[in-house]
Amino acid sequence: MIFIAVKFTALAAERDNWLPRLEDFTLATRGEPGNVFFDWSHSVENPNEFVLLEAFADAAAGEAHVNSAHFKAAIETMSELVAEVPEIINVEVEGTGWSRMAEVTPRDR
Repeated sequence: MIFIAVKFTALAAERDNWLPRLEDFTLATRGEPGNVFFDWSHSVENPNEFVLLEAFADAAAGEAHVNSAHFKAAIETMSELVAEVPEIINVEVEGTGWSRMAEVTPRDR
């Protein structure tokens, strides 16, 4: 599985536009056959920072993603909205998706 984490710092004036402007990209990516997950988060420490966690089944799925029209369009949109070059982690990992964390379980109530 290809796992990618990206931290984007939006221009302060564009913070509220980030998710709406990227909604089509998000939905199109989630609909790709090789997409495992594609989830946005918002930093609690920096109101202008968005974190994207995404995974693809394999290298071929990742390549199809970056060659898609919606990816290319999103790169153009994000380039208009960012305050700095994003930071990224892109690694190949074992597995096919999320696993359960062994150390934390719900308490009996």
